[in-house]
Amino acid sequence: MAATATTKRAGRPRAQLPPCYYEGYLEKRAPKEKVFRRLWTCLCGNTLYFFNNSKDSDYVERLELSGFISLMDDGSRDKNLEAARLSLRLKDGEVKLTAPSLETRELWKGFIYAVVELSVPSFLNLLPGQLHLLGEVVEKEWRRRRPDPPPAAPTTPLHLPLLGEIPACFQPVSRREAEVLLERYPDCGNLLLRPGRDGASLAVTTRQDLNGSVFRHYRVTQRQHGGYVIDVENPIPCATLHDVINCLLEKTSGTLQPFILEEPYEENITFVKSNDENGERSLQCAPNSPSYRAPALPPRPGRHTQSPCRSSLSPKLGSERQYSSSPEIDRWTVKPLPTPPASHLEMASDRLKRLNLSPSPLADTISEELKLKLEKRRANLE
Repeated sequence: MAATATTKRAGRPRAQLPPCYYEGYLEKRAPKEKVFRRLWTCLCGNTLYFFNNSKDSDYVERLELSGFISLMDDGSRDKNLEAARLSLRLKDGEVKLTAPSLETRELWKGFIYAVVELSVPSFLNLLPGQLHLLGEVVEKEWRRRRPDPPPAAPTTPLHLPLLGEIPACFQPVSRREAEVLLERYPDCGNLLLRPGRDGASLAVTTRQDLNGSVFRHYRVTQRQHGGYVIDVENPIPCATLHDVINCLLEKTSGTLQPFILEEPYEENITFVKSNDENGERSLQCAPNSPSYRAPALPPRPGRHTQSPCRSSLSPKLGSERQYSSSPEIDRWTVKPLPTPPASHLEMASDRLKRLNLSPSPLADTISEELKLKLEKRRANLE
């Protein structure tokens, strides 16, 4: 479509457009137009969409950046002294754009270069955070343009080894997150092991300084029969992941160092507490106090102290059993019953004699009958 097309397009909500990377008001003037028009501009994919205002869902114009030739600063003056102009050259013609400020113009240039060249421009005067944002845009646009690959055989998922076999420099982050970590914490090391993008391999990300940060990424594949391979021009086999890291350290003569991020710990105990008067909640610090001591145990019972729950057994077996406590071992002791007095023994003997020797009427009758029978038997024998 020509760059000067002004036909209003309807029926396509903004949500159906490609992902929006940057948006804001720009003044636009095509070669055949005499005045600038202030339009809400959205960079969606590699296309600039123009809306009458930020609330419209239907765009009125669009510029395809696939015919990009150049993007230059325009030094012509504007009635707004803070405004900054741009000259965007496409195959279909040249378009003049005016940003509200110099900083906004640099951002628009950065985003346009990012989607056109799929790289972060290093010649622009941008902050580190803005450069990081452009890097994310490059990655998103690269993924959006990449054609869907044909269905292939399922790959073997990555199986990480046991915890003790994983190097300490392993971080479960993406490529971009690994670069941010290495750049944000340079004192913690410059070599990081991470999962690969395909989910079936690993990767090593390194960072070095050469007029700025220089990042390198190396693929580490897992062999089917065990071990790993560093996929470079001459593949390097390694038995373990620790060997992978050690190999890179040796190849670079110690220039690369594993990235070890030490997480800080709190030095004081803090808690959230509500104010009884106004109900406001605030963070409080617990007062410093001596270490906690457990309460002392009660003293052990004495050597001759008898537990009330252990009583003497009933003397049913002719002896008395009594439990006695000892500092070394508890024992059962058998004590004989005391001898009864002599008077008691005499009384018992008299009772026994009277019980066994005193005659009864029945016994006398039986004796008389036996005596008569004996006398009759004697008389018959005679």
